[in-house]
Amino acid sequence: MQDDYRADIAVIGAGIMGTAIITRLIETGHKVTVFDLDAEKVAALEAKGARAAASVEEAVSASQFCVLSLNHASIVRAVVFGEKGVAAAACADKLLIDMSSIDPAETADMAKRLRAETGMAWVDCPLSGGVPGALGGKLTIMAGGSPEDFERARVVMRHLAANYTLMGASGAGQTTKLINQLFCAVLFQAVAEAVKLAEAGGVDPSAIPAALAGGRADSRILQEFMAKFAARDFSPTGRIDNMLKDLDSLQAFALKTKTPLPMTGVVVEIHRLLCAAGLGPKDSAEMMHLLDGFRATDLILRGGNCHFPLDYR
Repeated sequence: MQDDYRADIAVIGAGIMGTAIITRLIETGHKVTVFDLDAEKVAALEAKGARAAASVEEAVSASQFCVLSLNHASIVRAVVFGEKGVAAAACADKLLIDMSSIDPAETADMAKRLRAETGMAWVDCPLSGGVPGALGGKLTIMAGGSPEDFERARVVMRHLAANYTLMGASGAGQTTKLINQLFCAVLFQAVAEAVKLAEAGGVDPSAIPAALAGGRADSRILQEFMAKFAARDFSPTGRIDNMLKDLDSLQAFALKTKTPLPMTGVVVEIHRLLCAAGLGPKDSAEMMHLLDGFRATDLILRGGNCHFPLDYR
């Protein structure tokens, strides 16, 4: 593969992550064709140099690679196998790269079906690193698929990822993403509790990351989020409801494999409570509300549309 090689890439899904992925691919010289149901999002990407397609089939027909950035396995299935979907334009010369975060078993099933029906291979490439990682080409991507297809996908991944690792057959990337989300969710809760403990002890919580740097308790989440949580900085970095979606998939997988996850179970229910309170679209830092003892009325005044049934103060 020549270092200056640029590909024709279809990207299906122009949400927050999809837009970042598309922007990065355009900036690195690829020819990108976009399909999304939201015409305004597509128009904004056209202004950056993307080409708009009238259907998924049209986007895939014009491309060597098809990147999916979608929210749920049901949406992925509909986009791939539905009317005028990926399968309608699929062939062995094309490669599907699914950067969504969905169920590992469903991923393996869809990958097997797509290859059997069309000859088109599938690599699951869920990601970690968010919008900043995508825009800077610094994503961590955990992949599932054959070694040959993993290498084929590198044409696209080399401009998106700083860490691109093959974890096993189809679905293995999605399993690894569930493990990534387990760490993130549990550590977010640990950071929130550490903030409260520091405050109760008269220690400035924003000083903790530097004090613990290099020790066993150090982590990127500690370094990136403790000061944010301490400042009650609720600017968006990741949605609570998106984390819950992944945690629900994690629990379903654990149930299927009879894997005990007691600590994760508690954190899942905390996220479920926050979503029930209307905070699903909000940033993970909003979990500080539970530890701060805010009442439902406090959150309503903040615009949280909260429906806590109990007074936590």
